[in-house]
Amino acid sequence: MIRQLLRVRRNRILIDINTQRDFFTKGGDVCVKNHKKILAHIHRIMALARHKHIPIISICEVHPNNNNNNNNNNNNNENGENHSCIDGTEGQRKVRFTLLSNHVTYAADNNTDLPIDILRQYKQIILHKRSIDPFDEPRIDRLLSEIRASEFILIGAGAEDAVEATALGLLQRGKKVTVIIDAVGSHDRNKAKLALRKMGAKGAKLLETKNVAGVSHLKSVCNSRKNDGNGKKSNNNNNK
Repeated sequence: MIRQLLRVRRNRILIDINTQRDFFTKGGDVCVKNHKKILAHIHRIMALARHKHIPIISICEVHPNNNNNNNNNNNNNENGENHSCIDGTEGQRKVRFTLLSNHVTYAADNNTDLPIDILRQYKQIILHKRSIDPFDEPRIDRLLSEIRASEFILIGAGAEDAVEATALGLLQRGKKVTVIIDAVGSHDRNKAKLALRKMGAKGAKLLETKNVAGVSHLKSVCNSRKNDGNGKKSNNNNNK
């Protein structure tokens, strides 16, 4: 059981949501607004997690590649609009600096199995999901429901959908949640503001990066599909 592991005291856990190329690189299919500035803040929070040895749970949107039975058939998601984060594509891969070398990846397969010492074995757990709400995936639901921490720190995309669903799901399970509002991207600013207001009303703490990581002069992250959000050419062999 995971509970045996989770007796080990863990002060904070970072949850990065949809920090993938389709969401955070120029030309990405669902690139968020102001993505360079948001990525710079995400970069700082990820660096803080590495420095402070904060465990990272990465939740990634992944949809099946239905190229074979394609064209007009409903190969989109339930909303009829899914062309992003297709399994095996560049857009589905994580932005390079959000990926630790010591990580493990779990596909979205309706299972709940996880090793009891997973947080001792790996610094980053990457979990795939097929819908906006990560709690629709049994394995993610199990891990986030059973894990014990004094605080869950949320970054990623999008504020008005996946981040909101994650925050509210954690709050419903009695967890303490902090949302780093300038490290969260969105597609609709008005909806994002309403979502953040709702998260705050339900008990989430809303902070800026400087409140968590201090003030920095880190420049905006240069992004393109070639430079992968960190000014360096991406390594296609190590991104999940």
